Amino acid sequence: MNLRICTYNIHKGFSQFNRRMVIHELRDRLRQLEVDIVFLQEVQGLHFRHATRHPDWPVEPQHEFLARDIWPASAYGGNAIYDHGHHGNAILSRYPILSSHNQDVSDHRFERRGLLHCEISPGPELPTIHCVCVHLGLMAGSRRRQMDALARRMEALAGNDAPLLIAGDFNDWRNHAEDLLVERLGVREAFAGASGAPARSFPSRLPLFRLDRIYVRGLEVSASQVHFGQPWSRISDHAALTADLAWPA
Repeated sequence: MNLRICTYNIHKGFSQFNRRMVIHELRDRLRQLEVDIVFLQEVQGLHFRHATRHPDWPVEPQHEFLARDIWPASAYGGNAIYDHGHHGNAILSRYPILSSHNQDVSDHRFERRGLLHCEISPGPELPTIHCVCVHLGLMAGSRRRQMDALARRMEALAGNDAPLLIAGDFNDWRNHAEDLLVERLGVREAFAGASGAPARSFPSRLPLFRLDRIYVRGLEVSASQVHFGQPWSRISDHAALTADLAWPA
């Protein structure tokens, strides 16, 4: 059995610089990727003002709108909460989500962050997969503390060998995640390969910076791809990343 996954910072359903609402086009593009599990960041759970200004603003939360008819299971963790709404991370899955928990790892009150951890059952004869969707802070010290919290949670709940997927926007300009997560959790970055460097994913028009990641343990990476340029650059300032995974023989 193969597994195809995606991580994508969707910029709250708006194009770069918030010029256009693109949530409908975004849903179409996600479906064309034909992935089994989707890790999303900057997902708008609720926004009263957008709902008033845009007549085609989805009635349901964005993760439910995107998941409809394709991914029967979904989980959302609201991190940034304000008077007119909230946004956070989400996981969409073709397979049952057995449990979900959103851990607050905010380092200060000006930047709310969380780790959305789901246990997903890919089939009756396959082990449960621990899936974590992350969107880490902009400051290096914050990211170190947030990755430490992530490692501690997975060490406690996923042990040393349970299948593990960690994906999202790491904001990790200098690739410090590689040392901490690889050493403590035994994961492998899906794009690193022989070069040891993750994929360039930002900005989506012509990616220069390596901000988004997919870390894998317990499955083998057979292919990976960065989705950038047109039409993706019309949807978000981040590129979407996909990885094809297989269970070891």
